[in-house]
Amino acid sequence: MKNTDELDQEAIETVRKLIKGIDIAMLTSVTEQGLVSRPMKTQEVEFDGDLWFMTMKDTNVYDELVHYPNVNVAYAGKSYVSIRGKAELVDSRDKIKEFWNIAYEKMLKTTSDDPNLILIKVKADTAEYWEMGNWTKVVKELMNKLTGKQSEESDINRVVDLNN
Repeated sequence: MKNTDELDQEAIETVRKLIKGIDIAMLTSVTEQGLVSRPMKTQEVEFDGDLWFMTMKDTNVYDELVHYPNVNVAYAGKSYVSIRGKAELVDSRDKIKEFWNIAYEKMLKTTSDDPNLILIKVKADTAEYWEMGNWTKVVKELMNKLTGKQSEESDINRVVDLNN
């Protein structure tokens, strides 16, 4: 039987593989009026339980995260992945320079030295994913749900706890 650390590492590795290569994620945050989602560029670092994004301090997303740090991040590619966690605003020039590239310069119309830049670090709590690569499994799972049959465990949909 695997211990908790092995299970956590296995879950992180699975999520890492599923989101690798998906550049844009939908970050959902909370406002006083409800939920709002926006596309964000994920930083090109190996997922270790944290996700990183960059924004400006004079944006709505910054204000939302100051007041309501609970977020959801959704990825769509060869699989669908939904990650729930807590956002932290990180004001680190060194970290910003580490992530900076020409795409940000064009997209944000600024430089890495801009004091208005800030990082969003999302500490993942849980991830739910649907592996869509094997259509036979997908069809079988959908048929089981439509006919009310219980499968012993879904092969295409899992929820994993990422808390360490």
